[in-house]
Amino acid sequence: MSEQDLLSREYNNRALVPDHPQYFARWAEGSARARATMTCYLDRDYGPAPGEKLDIFPARKGDGSVLMFIHGGYWRSLDKRDFAYLAPAWVDAGVSLVVVNYDLCPRVTVEEIVRQMLRASAWLYRHAEEYGMDEERLFVSGHSAGGHLTAMMMAALWPVYDAQLPKDLFKGGLAVSGIYDLRPLAQVDFLNADLRLDEAAALKVSPAFLPPATRAPLYSCVGGAESSEFRRQNALIAQRWRSAAAGDIAMPGHNHFSVVDELANPASALFAGAKRMMKLDR
Repeated sequence: MSEQDLLSREYNNRALVPDHPQYFARWAEGSARARATMTCYLDRDYGPAPGEKLDIFPARKGDGSVLMFIHGGYWRSLDKRDFAYLAPAWVDAGVSLVVVNYDLCPRVTVEEIVRQMLRASAWLYRHAEEYGMDEERLFVSGHSAGGHLTAMMMAALWPVYDAQLPKDLFKGGLAVSGIYDLRPLAQVDFLNADLRLDEAAALKVSPAFLPPATRAPLYSCVGGAESSEFRRQNALIAQRWRSAAAGDIAMPGHNHFSVVDELANPASALFAGAKRMMKLDR
C-alpha cells in the first residue's frame, strides 16, 4: 500500500466506523430536544458571513464558567445544530455552553475558518456578561477539526489581534481527536478536493508548529479505537506543546464518533477532565 493510500484509509473516519450514521442521527435527535426544552439563544451573529453564528445555552447556577465548543467534520461538513445535545449535562453542571458555527470548505479556506473562530472568541469575550456569563472564565473545546481549531485558539496572540483582549482569553482548552499537523491531509484526495491545502498552506495552520500563546492548560484526548494517525496526531501536540500540555485523557475502546459523546456524559473521564480544566472538580 502506498503512503497516499495508507493516509486515505487512516483519515477516513466514516469508512472506519461503518455505523457512523447512527451517531449523526442520535446527535440530531438529542440536539433538537435540547433546543426545544432548554433556555437558549440561537443564531447570534458574531460576524458578517453566513456561517458566523453561535448558539448559547446559559447556566442559571455556577460561577459563570463558559465552554465554547467547536464542531468537527473536516472543516467541510456538520453544523453547530448537531451538537446542542452536549448542553444539558454542562448546564446541569453550572457551565454555560456556547456552540459555534463557521463557513465550510470549499466555500472558504481552513485559514479563513481559523479567522472566524478568532472573531467568535472575541465576540464571546465582549458579550459574555449580557448572557450571565463571566468573560474571565472562558474555556474552549472541540472535536476533530474542532480539536485543531481549539489548539489554534490557544496559540492565538489575542492582544495583537485586538489590543483590548487579554493575552489569556481562554483559561484552558480541551482538544478531542484533533489534527495538529495538517500536511498529511494534502495527500488525501477525498479531503483535499475541498480543503485545497498545499504544503505551505497546511503548515501555516498547523498548531503543532506554533507555540502556545500562554501557559493556560491544553488537555488532549483521542479514542483508543481511533486510527494510528489520529493517535499519532494526539501524541504530537502533547510533545510539541510541553509548556502548556496538561495531560492526555485516555478513552480506551472509543472510536472517532463515540468519543465526543462522552463530553455529554457526566460519569465519563472526558467530562471529568473538562471539569478539571475549569477547576470545577474541587
